[in-house]
Amino acid sequence: MEILIWIIFGGLVGWVGSMIMGTDGEQGIVLNVIVGIIGAVLGGYIMNFFGQAGVSGFNFYSFIVALVGAVALLWVVRLIRAG
Repeated sequence: MEILIWIIFGGLVGWVGSMIMGTDGEQGIVLNVIVGIIGAVLGGYIMNFFGQAGVSGFNFYSFIVALVGAVALLWVVRLIRAG
């Protein structure tokens, strides 16, 4: 059951992150889920670096943490593609 929650959570985060970064037209559902899940992990590392908690479940704080990670991931990918 938790894997289903990660997929739904990742899809939402990836979708919102892609809309913020302007890559929504380039990504499909699968890539949104992947970006969201990797973004949650990356956002957890970023927050731990600053001494805060990472993703702690299906709540608003975790959504923001994962969104920060997803936007950071998409920003790095954009830099790599442009370079």
